[in-house]
Amino acid sequence: MSRDFEELDYRATPLGELTLRRRRVAALGGLEVFEVKLGEAFLMSSMFHEVEVALADLGLGALGAGEWDVVVGGLGLGYTAVAALAHPTVRSLVVVDALDTVINWHERGLVPLGRQLTDDTRCRFIHGDFFALSASATGFDSGQPGRRFHAVLLDIDHSPTNLLHPRHRAFYEPAGLRALAGHLHEGGVFALWSDDPPDDAFLAALKTVFATAQAQVVTFANPLLDRQSASTVYVARGVAG
Repeated sequence: MSRDFEELDYRATPLGELTLRRRRVAALGGLEVFEVKLGEAFLMSSMFHEVEVALADLGLGALGAGEWDVVVGGLGLGYTAVAALAHPTVRSLVVVDALDTVINWHERGLVPLGRQLTDDTRCRFIHGDFFALSASATGFDSGQPGRRFHAVLLDIDHSPTNLLHPRHRAFYEPAGLRALAGHLHEGGVFALWSDDPPDDAFLAALKTVFATAQAQVVTFANPLLDRQSASTVYVARGVAG
């Protein structure tokens, strides 16, 4: 392969063909970009990670001072997990991903943030289905069944309505959100990334379960389109009375 494009890994997965590739963007001064594709769809790019960082900062910022145990749903290229670990208040971090291939990329150092995560003793990867674990009584840590967390940060589906798999749909309904809230400490936070504008119906579902819920639009520069792009971060806290 050329120096400007390299396919680093390719795997067939239950969700489809997963590809990790690295390329240089000449129009951006030879910027090195890591990309993940599922089939023909782009899942993530290192070029755009402001919202993944904002997910951690907004979610954990709602907690305030303390020592927190955190779950990240969806490892991806690792930006949300690294941003969470940048908070000195984070005592432990469990990162759940359904694709062992993605975990393997980090363990092998194929992606830029991999070593940073694997070298941090607070961080642990769990190969599992986030949505199934959320719906279970055991929860996210099989080593400590029923363990509760202070925050759950989720970045898996494109949005609450644009899903990677139809079976995820139940999670975004009140019953699914209530099951998730059962894995949180009192006053705990649930934060979610979405690539769509704020969804009033989903906000209403959040407010049936959590005491407070809001949607914040996060804008970021998109050099490929030469304009600003935007995503949404939902932050919900405390169980509704």
